[in-house]
Amino acid sequence: MALPIENYALISDCHTAALVGTDGSIDWLCLPRYDSPSTFGALLGDESHGRWQIAPKDPGAHVHRQYEGNSFVLTTVWTTSTGVVEVTDFMPHGDRRADLIRRVRGVSGSVEMSVDLRIRFAYASAIPWVRQIPNGSGGADLVAVAGPDSLVIRGAELTPEGASHGREYTVREGETVDTVMTWYPSHRSAPAAPDVDLVLANTLGWWESWSANGTTGDGPYHSAVMRSLLVLRALTHEDTGGIVAAATTSLPEQFGGERNWDYRYVWLRDASLTLTVLLDHGFVAEADGWRMWLLRAIAGDPNDVQIMYGLEGERWLPERELTTLPGYNGAAPVRVGNGAVDQYQADVIGEVMVALHRSRVKTGEASQDAWALQRALLTFVEANLNRPDSGIWEIRGPDQFFTHSRVMIWAALDRGVKAVEQFGLRGPVATWRRLREQLRLEIEEKGFNQELGCYTQVYGGSTVDASLLQLAQVGYVEADDDRMLGTVAQIEKELLHHGLLMRYSSETGVDGLPAGEHPFLACSFWLVEQYARSGRLNDGRALMADLLNLRNDVGLLSEEYDIAGRRQAGNTPQALSHLALVRAADALTTSARETSAEASGAARARPRVTPGAEG
Repeated sequence: MALPIENYALISDCHTAALVGTDGSIDWLCLPRYDSPSTFGALLGDESHGRWQIAPKDPGAHVHRQYEGNSFVLTTVWTTSTGVVEVTDFMPHGDRRADLIRRVRGVSGSVEMSVDLRIRFAYASAIPWVRQIPNGSGGADLVAVAGPDSLVIRGAELTPEGASHGREYTVREGETVDTVMTWYPSHRSAPAAPDVDLVLANTLGWWESWSANGTTGDGPYHSAVMRSLLVLRALTHEDTGGIVAAATTSLPEQFGGERNWDYRYVWLRDASLTLTVLLDHGFVAEADGWRMWLLRAIAGDPNDVQIMYGLEGERWLPERELTTLPGYNGAAPVRVGNGAVDQYQADVIGEVMVALHRSRVKTGEASQDAWALQRALLTFVEANLNRPDSGIWEIRGPDQFFTHSRVMIWAALDRGVKAVEQFGLRGPVATWRRLREQLRLEIEEKGFNQELGCYTQVYGGSTVDASLLQLAQVGYVEADDDRMLGTVAQIEKELLHHGLLMRYSSETGVDGLPAGEHPFLACSFWLVEQYARSGRLNDGRALMADLLNLRNDVGLLSEEYDIAGRRQAGNTPQALSHLALVRAADALTTSARETSAEASGAARARPRVTPGAEG
């Protein structure tokens, strides 16, 4: 049975990622890419669906784990009744190989260790042929093959039987046992074994060097912001520049329910927001990589634009249900692919336009290719201006006119106008200005409920949606505007649940699914940002503190949080949760600085009063 979602830590080589549990078991790993079929799939079933566990036999062992500095090298220290042992898990970066290394080091005393390695390729549909082959050093390596996939496991002294049923050994103080697992195509020969000390040092050095290139400040949220930025980098494919929404598929938004989706793809929305956050913190190279990914993915007719793509820009992502994995604690179905790929989500174009404009402002880059793409996207906007959509939450009910989507179309036109006005780029700016104003008037007439004093989820509606918090973020309305404040008040009234924010009321049936889900973490971070930018700093700080307490022991967040069960829910780690955390922290830090500066200025301007003069 899989562990609670928050019990998993991520390790990554920026090509794929593995989830390591507090019990020492790697329960999720897809090779060689994030979106490949699983090799270890116990996360969506049990140990019979594939896992690799290394842990002390002592059931009472105490465990403590952490990342080494600003990296995804995970160190787990086990304290047992007979000694202390340290396990270091990492995926080497930069070798263009799919390696997973587990180093066991005796710290003190002696500890009996247990290994359970169960390889199950193709989403647990293929049990491999396992054999030993001489390694030229007097020993043997373990090789597992099934269809297109092969693994070679070195240094474990496992037998073919042991690959299924486990092995035990004792590690003593000063001893080190390294095990290296490498994936390679089955029609090729196994690659040479890596130098573990060398690739460990290189991996640590790369992560530290990457993090040093950015800026996070030294405020109270420094460590949380840095870890979140690292998560965003870990979810960015090094070769293609594509940014996956999460490392997993089908972790439930509703435990035991059917709200289980595959997030191992590149959503234009999430990737655009990630781009903005990385740019704001000085990571220009990643922004350049994503912009080139975008140009390749959307190349061609703008009418063919999709809301998501594969890591290399693949367009065909059909949703299907797997029968080989029973689901996380029985939450079925397990889905691969995502049916939302066929939806029209009008807000996505706005997110892309905002991100590309932000990139131009931050870097001064005026690529004609990027501008040609933006012009093509605005042509698409014009052609679909009066078309209802599925909205930001990928509603599987009827398309509607979602107020947030209409505002994001406004933002797309607005950034087109600004590109011409601020950078001298050429385009039909008079038309864009006219459509922008036409849309603004429409939104105020149909998307604002005068009686409630707030913007609504859909035109003519009477309920709100947390996505309306983005209206201020994209500059449609000021954060302290009365219309925005009224919207926030209604959001707090309708959607605030035990201190955390729901996306919308699923009980209305708007999404075409059975009612019931948990607070969506990104929405609560949006509320923090809104509080900060509208002068409610104390409220923002309090909510931020509560949200940071929901991170797991190594600083990771999934998509949602189950308040009653006190557990994370949904796919993990979730890029949207982490980028929203960074934005919230930035807003709090900036607003606090501005408030302090204003107070200081007021103090300097205040006339001095001589003691006793008033009398």
